[in-house]
Amino acid sequence: MTEERRILVGVIAGAHGVRGELKIKSFTQNPRAIASYGPLGDRAGARSFVLKLRGAVRGLLIARIDGVEDRDQAEALKGLELFVARDVLPKPKRDEWYLADLVGLAAVSVDGRPLGKVAAVQNFGAGDLVEIAPVSGPTYMLPFSKRVVPEVDIAGGRIVVDPPAEIEVKPEAEPTTEAQRHREDEVVR
Repeated sequence: MTEERRILVGVIAGAHGVRGELKIKSFTQNPRAIASYGPLGDRAGARSFVLKLRGAVRGLLIARIDGVEDRDQAEALKGLELFVARDVLPKPKRDEWYLADLVGLAAVSVDGRPLGKVAAVQNFGAGDLVEIAPVSGPTYMLPFSKRVVPEVDIAGGRIVVDPPAEIEVKPEAEPTTEAQRHREDEVVR
């Protein structure tokens, strides 16, 4: 699996008990579905894991992985992110998408002006944020809500952004000609 075609579906949160069971934080819509996608891999794609679900406790899944026989081995995997190949995930329903599919799409204003590209979709606990990378300058984040991102067009390769009034978003500058730069220099003097 190449990294750009893999989706983060969970993370090992730690050991459960003393016999090698693991606590898994699933990021899938149906948490138990994480075990149905086949082997999961690490970020580098170097290791493969098949989860055998045993139950759930406090919002975490309890699972076993072959070769993990004791608490020390389970604790050694704490923090390991689990990925799955993008093509094994179910096809999204109409007007649904995987957040990872948004990365790389063009971001345009409601009037069609280019704003940059989607660099990432983050979630720090208070909801999804779409990170926009303009051609120049630092990236900025906006709430990923229907109000701020009223349209997602995967087939068209773009999202439409209508940022809140308190957030200043500058559209990408149109290329200027030498004559325009000369007139701007005269105004500054």
